[in-house]
Amino acid sequence: MEKTFNEIWADLVIAIKRLVDIFGTSLFKLGENDISLATILYIIFSFIVLTFFARYIKKILIEKILTRTQLDTGVQASVGTVTKFAIILVGTVVIIQSAGIDLTVLTLIAGALGVGIGFGLQNITDNFISGIIILFEKPIKVGDRIDVGDVQGNVISISFRATQVLTNDNISVIVPNSEFISSRVINWSHNDRNIRFKIPVGVSYNEDPEKIKKILLEVADANPHVLKMPETTVLFDAYGDSSLNFYLAVWTATHTDRPSVLKSELYFEIFRRFKEENIEIPFPQRDIHIKTQPMVIETSKISD
Repeated sequence: MEKTFNEIWADLVIAIKRLVDIFGTSLFKLGENDISLATILYIIFSFIVLTFFARYIKKILIEKILTRTQLDTGVQASVGTVTKFAIILVGTVVIIQSAGIDLTVLTLIAGALGVGIGFGLQNITDNFISGIIILFEKPIKVGDRIDVGDVQGNVISISFRATQVLTNDNISVIVPNSEFISSRVINWSHNDRNIRFKIPVGVSYNEDPEKIKKILLEVADANPHVLKMPETTVLFDAYGDSSLNFYLAVWTATHTDRPSVLKSELYFEIFRRFKEENIEIPFPQRDIHIKTQPMVIETSKISD
């Protein structure tokens, strides 16, 4: 026998009431608050919507507002990220309050967890704060040539937790931001990209220092990667054990990330010019003097 419309409607109303009862049934208590399945689903759904909203605001802030300013791209990203987290933090408080949960209970729980978690997140927090300092004070920036610890390379990106450095071997090294705050950092291009390199050169004591200076200056002047200004200089450094020691000091703006390449080019050309000019390149020598004395032979008479 088929059910009438009124019977179907009555069954549907009963099913809805049962479903409402299930979702409204208290699963546990949080302080004085009853937490039901409906409360949990409401918080989860609201938090998902809040996360998408915060990401959207971050995107609009960076693309429509911050790109029109003179701020560095790294600073723009940091401002956007801080804004996103601020929206999520405030929104989470609003969601919890609208769900009827007393924030006092959550404050006590968060405080207890914070003490234990704080020790485990100490390094993360340290790197996060260091990242903010780097992005706003700019001791380093994207594109800089740096030395930190045993890592040398170009800064590729700076985030809140770590900085990515690309070495000459095309190896990407992730350096924690705290290293740039607590350690000594050499920034080869902090103010400008003009860097001076000193090339040591040794010649025989038989050579004329003025001639050596002239040749070295000509070699530097002929290299397209050596700057005309500031001027190249040749320094007579010392009287060595086996040679007259000079320094060829050159400036470059293009080989800050490949100093060994520039030095190699100059050394090849210096060797060629010295060979053309018959300039002697010495090598370490040691003179050994053997002091001899007359040999004394003692004899004794053996009695019968």
